[in-house]
Amino acid sequence: MKLGAIEAGGTKFVLGVGTDQGDILEKEIIPTEHPDITVPKIIAFFEGKGIDRLGVGGFGPIDINKQSDTYGQLQKTPKLDWVDYPLGATLKEALQVPIEIDSDVNVAAMSEAKWGNATDVDTCLYITVGTGIGAGAYFNGQTLKGLSHPEMGHIRVIRHPDDNFEGACPYHKDCLEGLAAGPALEQRWGKKGQELADDEKVWEMEAYYLAQALTNYIYILSPERIIMGGGVMKQAQLFPLIRKNVLEMLNGYVSSPYLTEKEIDRYIVAPGLTDEAGVKGALYLAMDR
Repeated sequence: MKLGAIEAGGTKFVLGVGTDQGDILEKEIIPTEHPDITVPKIIAFFEGKGIDRLGVGGFGPIDINKQSDTYGQLQKTPKLDWVDYPLGATLKEALQVPIEIDSDVNVAAMSEAKWGNATDVDTCLYITVGTGIGAGAYFNGQTLKGLSHPEMGHIRVIRHPDDNFEGACPYHKDCLEGLAAGPALEQRWGKKGQELADDEKVWEMEAYYLAQALTNYIYILSPERIIMGGGVMKQAQLFPLIRKNVLEMLNGYVSSPYLTEKEIDRYIVAPGLTDEAGVKGALYLAMDR
């Protein structure tokens, strides 16, 4: 069986064709532009490839209720050009194959559980910190869903004492995404993240916000592994700062061998599938399980 996979992100779409064994046979990356530009490129990539099914991991919010008339439609996303865009219906009509849709971070969590850095546990959280911030949860064989998919990037966090930046989220200003995603870094400091690599105060503040979020997720969901990906997390100095902050914020309240100085490096980790967690997750989603 030949499967199609789409990781739809705020900066780029990763398009793939692969097998039900998880092998990517062909891949292309295109920028996330206006849907009138991006979607025809997606359709052109898959046409003639002979795919039997398509899995889509979409940036959110996106309608993932299969019983809904608007299944696969973007909702009040910070990518304003995509608000209310019927991505699922458009792709299904054009490609004439069954489509499975979940959030981009949910499918990344799924693929890390299947093939990556969470194969040895039953529960994991995948967090991406890039153009936006999102988190997906994989618990005992399925992704976490309810009213919709989780929107963990828009929780409230306590402001850093030295931070006067108003926030970059078009809906909430100073939610986690508004204070710690890539656009917030650039707007606050006047430079892109990669140009700020040697500025310790930038990453201390970033770790302060991200560690608060992880602490809340640990309290609420109690995952056995937390995986952090996305463009901002390529700043490797963030990992030890986040781990240190998480342990200090928990202050020993959650008793687990994972949440100790000895084990925290194995608890909060980078993706095992590197930049392919999302597209491989979409491939896994497309499998007729």
